[in-house]
Amino acid sequence: MLFLEITLLALYGLCLAFVLGFSLTQFQLTRLARQAYRRGLPPEPAPPAFWPRVTVQLPLYNEVFVAERLIDACAALNYPLNLLHVQVLDDSTDETVALVAARVAHYRALGVHIDQVRRPDRQGYKAGALRYGLEHTDGELIAIFDADFVPEPDFLLRTVPYFQDAGLGVVQTRWGHLNEEYSLLTELQAFGLNAHFHVEQVGRTAGGHFINFNGTGGVWRRTCIEDAGGWHTDTLTEDLDLSYRAQLRGWRFHYLPHVVAPAELPATLDALKSQQFRWTKGAAETARKHLRTVLRSSESLATKLHATFHLLNSTVFVAILLMALVSVPLVFVRADLPELKPVLRVASVFLLAFVPLIYYYFTAWRLDKPTAPVWRFVPQFLLFLSVSMGLTLHNARAVLLGYSGRQSAFIRTPKLGLVRRQGRWQGRRYRTGDLLDGLTLTEGLLALYFAFGIGAGLYFGDWGLIPFHLMLTVGYGLIFMYSVRHRK
Repeated sequence: MLFLEITLLALYGLCLAFVLGFSLTQFQLTRLARQAYRRGLPPEPAPPAFWPRVTVQLPLYNEVFVAERLIDACAALNYPLNLLHVQVLDDSTDETVALVAARVAHYRALGVHIDQVRRPDRQGYKAGALRYGLEHTDGELIAIFDADFVPEPDFLLRTVPYFQDAGLGVVQTRWGHLNEEYSLLTELQAFGLNAHFHVEQVGRTAGGHFINFNGTGGVWRRTCIEDAGGWHTDTLTEDLDLSYRAQLRGWRFHYLPHVVAPAELPATLDALKSQQFRWTKGAAETARKHLRTVLRSSESLATKLHATFHLLNSTVFVAILLMALVSVPLVFVRADLPELKPVLRVASVFLLAFVPLIYYYFTAWRLDKPTAPVWRFVPQFLLFLSVSMGLTLHNARAVLLGYSGRQSAFIRTPKLGLVRRQGRWQGRRYRTGDLLDGLTLTEGLLALYFAFGIGAGLYFGDWGLIPFHLMLTVGYGLIFMYSVRHRK
């Protein structure tokens, strides 16, 4: 019995160490980002003497609610018409095909070079579509926008001049949010994404570390794509995969936090879960594919360390899930074995691993909302942390599938054309699965399990893990509640 209890404690400690390591790398990136903001953004480059040919690729699959909005925005891009080519990579199987055809015909009549590109099949999903599109265009630069994006007219004028640097392979811009205030779910998503775009990408750029193209809202140099081996279809995060292959080939990436590409956030839990599954499983697949190469590369030790936690960031969900499951029995271990109390105190310092994350997320929150009262950060951060914990079962499963090498279909995130608080998610036609499946029922049971952990802590007078169990109960409870609410 003692062996089992020590094993549980050791497992908890190992997971805690991993979470702390991840938190400390985010802390360092935050310091680098703050230094970069204090120095101020460098001036934008002067317009080039000769503007290059640009192809704007729009990968679509059954996007009846947003396809026209996207095409309208890209047709309005301010760029020399004779140098701009818009490719609508349309893999749709519903009436989106007809909507796209009508908009393409409309803009062609106005003199825009725009094509609706239809493939024989959907092999390779988004990566396959991007690769197929490259074979049918001569663009020197390739801008990519997913269906939920609405780029500003000056997007190309603000990004293309950076490619006068011959060694630059990618310019990535910051995502904005069209419907952040739509619901609590969208507000919390924006909270998390803002940390990545306001802080993490800035810190990686400032430190000379690997960053990633975020799949959309950015521009590639065509020769960079080709030199790195083109778009591969063996991971669900083709963007992260190609980013690492390109940077390992010596191409540099540049991030522009001051250029914003507005996009729509998933408003329903099934849409959010499909996105999270793709991101977390794809990150694990990319780590499996590239981590060894990164560690063997000639990059600096600091860059290798940051790249390791970058590639393993989705593994944090596995670590937190294991810690959570083990933490309830630890309440009883602490009560039954008082002689181990000095050692078992390590279980109560869980929240200390998240202190660096407070610094990370607060910095991003303040950059995004410079005039908001500070007290508003606390409930939003705690809710974000709780909901993130509530997704650990779903995301940990995706990560383990990624490391196992099992292939999965690319399930795109449904978009509904929502802006601010306008529009309804009810009655939507695009769904990604049954929200009341066995996994969701398990999430509901886990909410009860961690509530039991709170009760056990109160019974034994052990307050060390109660904050952790409270966040887990709230997080899993909210995920289960949204599953019931969004099942229609």
